Amino acid sequence: MAIKKRLTKAEYEMLAAFRFALRQFLRFSEEAAQAANLTPQQHQALLAIKGFPGRDTVNVSELAERLQLRHHSAVELIDRLETDKMVKREPDESDGRKVLIGLTGRGEQVLEKLSEAHREQLDRIGPQLTRLLNELTGEK
Repeated sequence: MAIKKRLTKAEYEMLAAFRFALRQFLRFSEEAAQAANLTPQQHQALLAIKGFPGRDTVNVSELAERLQLRHHSAVELIDRLETDKMVKREPDESDGRKVLIGLTGRGEQVLEKLSEAHREQLDRIGPQLTRLLNELTGEK
């Protein structure tokens, strides 16, 4: 049985610094979403739809999984986004029981503007995050 080595003060400091940098990015993201008249969760939903591997639509279960929500909460989120004309529902041609969710033109525009701001923020803080992560994982 291997004996676990206790964390050093320096490791605690690196973990705290990494967590702080992540929280700063998340706060930036939350504020950017709010400035675009979205909740942070709505922004995350738009990004999850557009960024889904291999296609630009998702079904409700896939979106719920990506956002770590219960099915009914994902449906409520989609309802709000649809009311705001950010997403549209389409029947799934391969399975008539399912509905696919895609972005509208308005949703695409809002997401693009937010994503550009996020990319700029990551350009600014990315080196710090990379350095901290490398130190935490022992990579150089």
